[in-house]
Amino acid sequence: MLFMARKAPMTFDKHRSAGYLINHLARIFARNLSDRIQPLGLSTGTFPAMLALWEQDGRTQKELVALLDIEQATMANTLARMERDKLILRKRDAQDGRVQRIWLTERARALQAPATGAADAVNAAALAGLSASERDTFLALMGKLIAANTDTDPPDDPTPG
Repeated sequence: MLFMARKAPMTFDKHRSAGYLINHLARIFARNLSDRIQPLGLSTGTFPAMLALWEQDGRTQKELVALLDIEQATMANTLARMERDKLILRKRDAQDGRVQRIWLTERARALQAPATGAADAVNAAALAGLSASERDTFLALMGKLIAANTDTDPPDDPTPG
């Protein structure tokens, strides 16, 4: 006689899983952002590095790796694509010739307003179903979770006062 193993009841509920929901939401955001920035010649892979360099040009690859919390090899590939696409230039540091700094090209600087405008539009559309108070709470909680799960400081509190 053949016995069939009984499946244990599934207790994991993806709709109550923070990891699953955040990942799903991130994919939706990435897809929508990609649709808006691809015509600018940007991708969701290069966008975080662009944001970091728009904030402070001339960072090192090591600084970008730490700031963006990504693997060194991934950053190296991202920067190679950005250099190929004429978004960045690598220049030796004036004080330490062993260090290369990453500088945005004029083309990349000109993309800041349309690219960040696209990101703002994606965020506004995605959060449109929330009240202003809910948006503030959502963003504050996301920042708190990021800080609690990384070695970085939490982002500035978006809530007023």
